[in-house]
Amino acid sequence: MPDVIAADGTIRNDDWVVVPRPAAGESMDIPEDKPVLIPADLWLAGHEHFAGKPSVGVWFDSHDEPELLGEKVNELPLIAVNFPRFVDGRGYSIGRLLRERFGYRGELRAIGDVLLDQLQFMKRCGFDSYVLRADKDIAKAPKCLTFFTQTYQAATDTDQPLFRRRAS
Repeated sequence: MPDVIAADGTIRNDDWVVVPRPAAGESMDIPEDKPVLIPADLWLAGHEHFAGKPSVGVWFDSHDEPELLGEKVNELPLIAVNFPRFVDGRGYSIGRLLRERFGYRGELRAIGDVLLDQLQFMKRCGFDSYVLRADKDIAKAPKCLTFFTQTYQAATDTDQPLFRRRAS
């Protein structure tokens, strides 16, 4: 199993299994003995069955809209956002919307094509855990999360831009 990096730079084992979207006409193969992340729309379709289970979270693909879950967002212990390619920035918007518009308070994880130089920007958008692409050195992750000491803009981690913070 891959390791997961927390926003504070700690590295731990990742127990969550990402269940891929089944092909048309097939059913999901969900392991019974491990916590799972299933596609968000399929969780919503089976809400009565999955709701309230601490071992079931969801994952969004980059083209999914967070509005899909709406007020049910805080029923989930973990939401992962898939970054299919490092140049696809839609996941940043999904993370920020989940935190700011929908008030998601659980763990928000970046998965997929996650690179070291993206970690601090993902953190600013509300992500608090990350699964790096397999060919990246996880030992470098803690430094990448704190590479910049100051930020100019407001984001999920600070509600004031730098010029206002300096003025106060």
